[in-house]
Amino acid sequence: MNDPATPAEALRRSLAGLLDGLPPKQAAQAVDRLIANYRGATPTDAPILRDRADVAAYAAYRMPATFEAVHSALEAFADAVPGWTPGSHTDLGGGTGAATWAVTATWDGTRPVTVLDWAEPALALGKELATANPALQQASWRRARIGAALTLDDTDLLTVSYVLNELTAPDRTALVDAAAAAAQAVVIVEAGTPAGYTRVIEARDRLIAAGFHVAAPCPHSAGCPIVPGEDWCHFSARVSRSSLHRQVKGGSLPYEDEKFSYVAATRFPVAPAPNRVVRKPQIRKGQVLLDLCETEPSLSRTTVTKRHGDLYKAARDADWGDPWPPPHTSQP
Repeated sequence: MNDPATPAEALRRSLAGLLDGLPPKQAAQAVDRLIANYRGATPTDAPILRDRADVAAYAAYRMPATFEAVHSALEAFADAVPGWTPGSHTDLGGGTGAATWAVTATWDGTRPVTVLDWAEPALALGKELATANPALQQASWRRARIGAALTLDDTDLLTVSYVLNELTAPDRTALVDAAAAAAQAVVIVEAGTPAGYTRVIEARDRLIAAGFHVAAPCPHSAGCPIVPGEDWCHFSARVSRSSLHRQVKGGSLPYEDEKFSYVAATRFPVAPAPNRVVRKPQIRKGQVLLDLCETEPSLSRTTVTKRHGDLYKAARDADWGDPWPPPHTSQP
């Protein structure tokens, strides 16, 4: 890249100037209204982002969180497909393109990139922001109705982030089926809520039925061992808080944690993690408790103590969402 900044840094810089000229109170009100719409239970068949003011406020508020969540999912996916690099990328329902930035942060090089969304103001702003990222300067930003009538060109990697929530059940099914037909690899990210997890599991089941192998987060492509209604699988990504975040949400912390659920699956062979840490590790005196999703498939709690030596040190450094055990170590 010509710009030595990482994609995350370049994105933050670009977003910082978005709200120039927009009164802070107006920006905060726009974000409040848009969050209410996005979290609503009723799917919409009209663009939620109506104009540049809407898009600028929401992008400044949400793009960093979307970027970090998708980047976390893509990093886990990349670990399961070592040596593979996508030759092309389609971001479905991508809005201002946070997932495209996450892809450039995960894999070096350039590739044909297409962003499809039905909100023209979001596409226009995404194209504007992309000028700060050399890997995205040739991206195609195209308006498309995301639903049952959607047709997709073949692509290596297809991302769908925070989109399924906006669709009716039939449109969600059609979207996942279209993604499976067009892509070699599909990564779906949703909010880390019980409802978001349910949408991800439904998509996961359809991808497996279409012949895909789950690469992450699951260590297997069998049924999820979580009992519906009792728990849900989700992870967390640390997000630096902007001034708009602090204004809208209050509080003094310089960061927040974005909870998300995801599935990454491919048509080609994968090497998923042998186990996945599915809760924040509990560090106690002389021991670490790890909640794991295992290959079997099953859920278990493993206790790693000082007598495990280097593995204990690794457990103390382990994070929610990490593979376990770390490479080149053995399981306790």
